[in-house]
Amino acid sequence: MSVEVKEEIKLEIAHVLFIDIVGYSKLLINEQRERLRALNEIVRTTAQFRASDANGMLVRIPTGDGMALIFRDTVESPIRCAVEISQALKTHPEIHLRMGVHSGPVSEVTDVNERTNIAGAGIDIAQRVMDYGDAGHILLSKHVADDLTPFPRWNRYLHDLGECEVKHSGKVSLANFYTEELGNPQLPKKLRRAHQEQARRAIAVLPFDNQNRDSDTDYLSDGIPESIIHSLSQLPQLRVMARSTVFSYKGKDVDPRKVGNDLGVGAVLIGRLIQQGDNLAVRTELVDVADGTEIWGQQYNRKLADVFAVQEEIAKEISEKLRLKLSGAERQQLAKRPTENIKAFQYYMQG
Repeated sequence: MSVEVKEEIKLEIAHVLFIDIVGYSKLLINEQRERLRALNEIVRTTAQFRASDANGMLVRIPTGDGMALIFRDTVESPIRCAVEISQALKTHPEIHLRMGVHSGPVSEVTDVNERTNIAGAGIDIAQRVMDYGDAGHILLSKHVADDLTPFPRWNRYLHDLGECEVKHSGKVSLANFYTEELGNPQLPKKLRRAHQEQARRAIAVLPFDNQNRDSDTDYLSDGIPESIIHSLSQLPQLRVMARSTVFSYKGKDVDPRKVGNDLGVGAVLIGRLIQQGDNLAVRTELVDVADGTEIWGQQYNRKLADVFAVQEEIAKEISEKLRLKLSGAERQQLAKRPTENIKAFQYYMQG
């Protein structure tokens, strides 16, 4: 009986510097070749590259528009190399680089040409870290930043960027490395957009303006937004201000942008209504706190008995305009009604 013995994959922790040329695909072919030639020359002449290479502690992987340098010696090697590259780029203003650093597991693999190469999560995450950067950025995973913190020559130049979502890797916390002369101190554009998107997914639903000026119909101007708050609060993707918070604005002439900034949300829903017998007119407006523009607005002219349908439609429109991807169960939750009886709804809200 033959026994198949599988070779155990040998993992090691390596320190990866991932580099690419920003805007490479937009260059002419001759410009691409010249940029890569110059970049290769710059990298090869750095002291850290030469030292690690001479000691057999460096693996180089070309990536088409840049490269991955896998250092097997110390956690400082990639950042030292990145600093040297940045210094050399001062005499090459035509080359715009972004760089990412991460330490993680790698292993030797055999490529299609039957040559030994290196692959692993350490390289993949270094690329994801770099992908968040713009021209000039030297970004590090927090794992690397923590390892460098005990070194005075590095820690004063490390600036925490917080947690970010990265493709295929869940979430990674990032740090930005820059000095007075090197790196890019600006918040990366992708991170800025992510922060804006996250802020936008927080909402305050204010009490509606009862234009009847009649306390007997307050149950509608209070009850509709309260029901919307309840429905939206069931969505885990959305942060919804509590009723006790937003109802402090009842009856006040408010600026949605100021309310949004005070509450730390990205969007504010305001509304007004008029009831005339069995007819109900509701006007809603979803305001972007960042610039005061209208994300969405709608006028509903319905029968009073259709108040539940109006609440459902408003909640669904908000979820769509805030680009929430809802599951089937979440869509059902938005359509869930506390009661089908309009009289019961009136008595409950009036009570």
